[in-house]
Amino acid sequence: MPASTAEAVAPPDWAALVREVPDFPSPGIVFRDICPLLADADGFAAMLDDLAAPWRGVAIDLVAGTEARGFILGAALAPLLGAGFLPLRKPGKLPGPVVEESYALEYGSDRLQIQAGAVAPGARVLLVDDVLATGGTLAAAARLLDRQQATVVGGMVLMELEALGGRARWPFEAPLLALLRH
Repeated sequence: MPASTAEAVAPPDWAALVREVPDFPSPGIVFRDICPLLADADGFAAMLDDLAAPWRGVAIDLVAGTEARGFILGAALAPLLGAGFLPLRKPGKLPGPVVEESYALEYGSDRLQIQAGAVAPGARVLLVDDVLATGGTLAAAARLLDRQQATVVGGMVLMELEALGGRARWPFEAPLLALLRH
């Protein structure tokens, strides 16, 4: 079982590569831009090692990443954990029958979809996203996986915006870990 990241620790060196953009995508929102981190090969590699560390040795079949930045992190993390990757997409991006969940964001609403049958019942899945804000995206992703009878082994986010209280919406006993807390 992964160790808790709740205790206060010094931020890793790569954290300085995350840029804050005020008033994006709307006034009052401070967007955490990970593009400078992704563009730095050493920083990106170090961040991926930190994402993988708590999950090494945990049996994981799939890493599920939410569109769009969760794709980047999840797809890069999956082979480090010996797992496949499952994209959780916005509407209209997947062929065939889909399963869908709606959710609220801190600045609107959206929907996530997966292909029906994309997850085998009992598959062990790690949910990954870049930011935990109000928790709507992870809660919708969890409901999608639950409807497919997957076993969610945990959740992993690059950063958590604690003031928004999203952790309270995490529906599992499984751990939800964050590398950075703001």
